[in-house]
Amino acid sequence: MPMRKDKENLHVLPWFIKKNKKSSFIHRMNKLSHKTDSYMQGFKEHLTMGPKISETIKGKLSFGAKVLQAGGIDKVFREYFAVEKDEKLRKAFQCYLSTTAGPIAGMLFISTKKIAFHSDRPLSFTSPKGGSTRVPYKVLIPTERMKSASVRENLYNPDEKYIDVVTVDGFDFWFMGFVSYEKSFKYLQQVIMELR
Repeated sequence: MPMRKDKENLHVLPWFIKKNKKSSFIHRMNKLSHKTDSYMQGFKEHLTMGPKISETIKGKLSFGAKVLQAGGIDKVFREYFAVEKDEKLRKAFQCYLSTTAGPIAGMLFISTKKIAFHSDRPLSFTSPKGGSTRVPYKVLIPTERMKSASVRENLYNPDEKYIDVVTVDGFDFWFMGFVSYEKSFKYLQQVIMELR
């Protein structure tokens, strides 16, 4: 077996073990660097997607306080939406829902029976009689109504990604500004695969 003495190390190891250890370490560091870059890009995109960073942060803080007061994200989910006895919340992600009026910050809940979005802050609406009211923006898609989910990129800015959820009746819902697209998409794909 060929041996190689490394000038940096005083001990002698077979050259292929040193190479494997070194390349394994470099591989792990590159992977960690990629994950960190991806996470930071997602975090930056998440904060800057809304109309004002200060409003986005205020919304996130008030939602965080609500989660703490309620006793956890599962209880918030049950408070916001009608939940069946055997239904379990799998994961919740902060994101934005794309609308014709612009992105709306909120939380995407993925459960065993549905995906649901609830805005961080209530939106103001004016009634036909001139009065105004504030209500949360909600979207609820039962899992059996989901046809597909796919990750897409903005053609003009490939760093901006969104998850496109299509229902069986042809409606598209675009969720964007995730801190981690990969994780969010993985959970959505699991829900769809279990239906088949």
